Amino acid sequence: MLSDTDPPSHASPYHSQVKVIDKHSLEYVMRSGIAGGLSGSAAKTLIAPLDRIKILFQTSNPEFLKYRGSIFGLFRAGNKILRNDGFFGLLQGHSVTLLRIFPYAAIKFVAYEQIRSILIPNDHYETAVLRFMAGSLSGLTSVFLTYPLDLIRVRMAFQFHKCANPAQHGFMPSQHVRLWSVVKQVYSEHPPRKESDPQWLKFMREKTTKSLIPLSNFYRGFGPTVLGMIPYAGVSFYVHDLLHDVSRSKYLASYLVSHSAGQASATKVVKVKRSKEHVSSRDSRKPLRAYVQLIAGGLAGMCSQTAAYPFEVIRRRMQVGGVVDSGRFLSFRNTAKLIFAESGFRGFFVGLSIGYLKVVPMVACSFYVYERGKLLLGI
Repeated sequence: MLSDTDPPSHASPYHSQVKVIDKHSLEYVMRSGIAGGLSGSAAKTLIAPLDRIKILFQTSNPEFLKYRGSIFGLFRAGNKILRNDGFFGLLQGHSVTLLRIFPYAAIKFVAYEQIRSILIPNDHYETAVLRFMAGSLSGLTSVFLTYPLDLIRVRMAFQFHKCANPAQHGFMPSQHVRLWSVVKQVYSEHPPRKESDPQWLKFMREKTTKSLIPLSNFYRGFGPTVLGMIPYAGVSFYVHDLLHDVSRSKYLASYLVSHSAGQASATKVVKVKRSKEHVSSRDSRKPLRAYVQLIAGGLAGMCSQTAAYPFEVIRRRMQVGGVVDSGRFLSFRNTAKLIFAESGFRGFFVGLSIGYLKVVPMVACSFYVYERGKLLLGI
């Protein structure tokens, strides 16, 4: 519900007119969802080639093991893909990425706005713990609803048709891996039953019908995903909001905050509950300058990537368990032991430098497009 009203007594002096927007209204949810979905799509498209190479490194694809561990190896791996599959080989699996990332990013940002408005209804509730919780819960919500698409994307990016021993690893022989072929392959896998299988998998096998059991294949690695999403989303949103606060501090605001009339927001967003207005100054603040917004997003991405990267490596290894490790359904603990046995502690940070090259521009682009998208959509 959007309506014009006189500004409240504590309104920012920048505002001559105030629109009251119910943040729980369908209109606000739709607009913030569109802004979030577009931001995620733009960010993922920007770094799609790096994402493909990083997955090949993380999952120990035998064709690319020799390229791991250096920036030069990154470029050599890219050249190998270009020679064998052409330019679109660098984008293999990106169609599934877009199918997943639009709803993922839309849900993440909508969930963050809604959860934040509940945990932090006004400025008196602004604490580091609540900011971290709002980010973590929004990340968990979005990843639970879109995880199967992420697994399919990883499988498509992992497949490489020029394999030294296709019969052993079960790689698809076709040059361009098809979405439906990967879905059927994942669904038809029958991991051998082990005592070390995750408890949730054992429960599913006992309590559900046989036709539903293969659906568990689409949630390989979901455990470490949940563990990794808590620090990743929490740190990302927390650091982003913190840097916004610093940039708007008394001594920096005149240099870092945009004072262009065309960019200043004329909208005050309030949450209406039981006839009382809960106003957060965050919802009416003027935007940062473009380069400051990009720097804030990039630093947020770097911090969150560092905090969550070991969980991501474990998750990727579990996701491709159907085509490596003899098809076993590896648990979180066994996967961590396997990675440590192969590469030691450094194995949990394989590809981190590439991760920075990917995540810093991706998160910077995502937050920038989202913040500017909200301005364009009037929220």
